[in-house]
Amino acid sequence: MGRGKLRIYLGAAPGVGKTYAMLSEGHRRVERGADLVVGFVEHHGRRRTQVMMHGLEEVPRRELEYRGSVFTEMDVDAVLARRPAIALVDELAHTNVPGSRHEKRWQDVEELLRAGIDVVSTVNIQHLESLGDVVESITGVRQRETLPDEVVRRADQIELVDMSPQALRRRMAHGNIYAPDKVDAALSNYFRPGNLTALRELALLWTADRVDEYLQQYRDEHSIRSTWQARERIVVGLTGGPEGRTLIRRAARMAAKGSGSEILAVYIARSDGLTSASPKELAVQRTLVEDLGGTFHHVIGEDIPGALLEFARGVNATQIVLGSSRRKTWQYIFGPGVGTMVARESGPDLDVHIVTHDEVAKGRGLPVARGARLGRSRLIAGWVVGVAGPALLTLLLTGTGASLASEAGPGFANEVLLFLFLNVLAALLGGMVPALASAAVGSLLLNYYFTPPTHALTIADPENIVAIA
Repeated sequence: MGRGKLRIYLGAAPGVGKTYAMLSEGHRRVERGADLVVGFVEHHGRRRTQVMMHGLEEVPRRELEYRGSVFTEMDVDAVLARRPAIALVDELAHTNVPGSRHEKRWQDVEELLRAGIDVVSTVNIQHLESLGDVVESITGVRQRETLPDEVVRRADQIELVDMSPQALRRRMAHGNIYAPDKVDAALSNYFRPGNLTALRELALLWTADRVDEYLQQYRDEHSIRSTWQARERIVVGLTGGPEGRTLIRRAARMAAKGSGSEILAVYIARSDGLTSASPKELAVQRTLVEDLGGTFHHVIGEDIPGALLEFARGVNATQIVLGSSRRKTWQYIFGPGVGTMVARESGPDLDVHIVTHDEVAKGRGLPVARGARLGRSRLIAGWVVGVAGPALLTLLLTGTGASLASEAGPGFANEVLLFLFLNVLAALLGGMVPALASAAVGSLLLNYYFTPPTHALTIADPENIVAIA
């Protein structure tokens, strides 16, 4: 027998009608001829819930004594022995009385599912483990009974039981949720309109994310690459330049215009790392986008426009935000910019927004000092090797008489290789600028001290011109 299926009724707060909805589902299935039992349902003295239990077979509960009192819990063995097709099990996050088979009720449910029994259950959004701190900050109450989010995410079906805060407070005032002596305290504390509104939003957003996962899974299974504009997703293309902060803020303003919009900032780097930006600047932008409620993504791709579009379609984005090109006018002779290519290839389902900024037309290079990536110590070492190294090498070769350059033989080739070694070392340590300085200094010293005629900036043999160049 295969694994049973789990259906969960999710609510924002106690009293929205989760248990009532679960029992209604039970009656519908019984009417269709399903073999269904009530494994455990807690009616909390609510008359309408008690009435809904009539006509449903209930498995006797197990009694447990704890600290001088007798408690009842679901009898897992009795349900397994009965082997129904479907079991109704209320309050999935409930903590069992010590002495039970499992610590948590969701673990009891897991055992039923493994036995091939379908389970219909209930849970409130405040019991999800990942939302514990958020719920406490909203309500001032720390939930002691929680369950891992993954337990709910694995459910085959999740149905949101929604009710407006005003309607829920009316139910509370009419005594349909708590006993009359507890109503005033509940309405003044946990069931304040602001609390209920925030919890409702949490439940709606969590359910929307779950629906989005189902949608993404469906798109992947059916290889759907076109954008389905079920939800606004704004992708921000970052280059690592400071204009990225402007783009992120612009995207956040766009997202604020539509409820439930999502921001995804993406930086695409080439696999060789030659176009990598400053990690410090990217870290600042990552923090900014996360503070604004978005996510940051780092993608490797040789074709920047193609990789950006592939990412956008992969996350089912609806809009792309890019910065105006930093290219100078003459640099367009090398081809169109990233923004032009993305807008050309985006198709009708992706809107591309080109945002102006302070770095427009200031050159393609990132306005970030290379030393910010390499570090001060490496930059200094690069300059020392690049400038002082050729001078010291010249002093060493001329002082020891090791030069054979006057013969224009293999000695000159060796000296060229020694200077070239310093050039490469300067590039590895300090980057391009120290390497260029090393090349200039080394070429002058080779010309003056080692190329016939020596001690002059003239070159007798044309072949030496090529070697020095």
